[in-house]
Amino acid sequence: MKVFIVGASGLVGSNCMQHFTTEGWDVMGSYFSYPTENTIFYNTLEPSHIDNYNIKAWQPDVIVHCGALTHVDYCETNEEESYQKTVQSTINIIALAKDCNAKLVYISTDYVFDGKEGPYTEDAPLNPLSVYARHKLEAEQLALRELTATLVLRVTNIYGHEERGKNFVARIIQQCKEGQKLTLKLPYDQFASPTNAFDIARAMFLLLRDNKNGIYHIGSTDYMNRVALALRVLQYFPNAQYDLIPLNTAALNQPAARPLLGGFVTAKFSAAYPEFLFSNVDDFMKASIS
Repeated sequence: MKVFIVGASGLVGSNCMQHFTTEGWDVMGSYFSYPTENTIFYNTLEPSHIDNYNIKAWQPDVIVHCGALTHVDYCETNEEESYQKTVQSTINIIALAKDCNAKLVYISTDYVFDGKEGPYTEDAPLNPLSVYARHKLEAEQLALRELTATLVLRVTNIYGHEERGKNFVARIIQQCKEGQKLTLKLPYDQFASPTNAFDIARAMFLLLRDNKNGIYHIGSTDYMNRVALALRVLQYFPNAQYDLIPLNTAALNQPAARPLLGGFVTAKFSAAYPEFLFSNVDDFMKASIS
């Protein structure tokens, strides 16, 4: 299997690149703004960019699209940029997948739901609340409509190992290891399914190996709010100094609306792969501090 990963320097992309390579697949991955070892440049907004790697000449069997503008509040006040980096980039990747006769994997989110009745199954009613969420849903639906061979993985609250350590859990770990005092103002009313990026890569590998299409929800057995998630990490650093201030979402006054009861029911994936075991935050913490 030849797989090209767009956005391979990020959290999900880098874990996919590592796992697929370990499994013996022929894998290449790109970066846009943050180069990492073994990634090459590709600008999804300029398919004819002179420095773009010639993906079509490489002829991948699968293109995994991990790139998007994920800063939810920034998207709310920069709607055109959000559209370009999430929707237009996907339109361009769809065209590339058609040219290569390749399967497309699109990474989506639980933000396509309104958070009133979560956790969610794949067929739950869609109702995105923010610019970011609307653009993710638009791109997801475009991919499914334009390409029969499309696999959509909806994921949420992703953590794990990545070079930049940008994710919520990784930032707390790094600050604790450096002896910094943390000030955490976190919502107690936003619930989701924190998921290790490596589990997403493992699940995607199985779905691609078995040529699955359509939408799959991928989420851990953990289901918690941000306060509980932070405390779960902090318990592994008994000497950590921190101020944890629980707030409701309204008090945070964030520009973009959030789904409060998000997260996933993963029954569809689990029915196909009953022996697959998701890891949880404690598994990750024990491995990270050992």
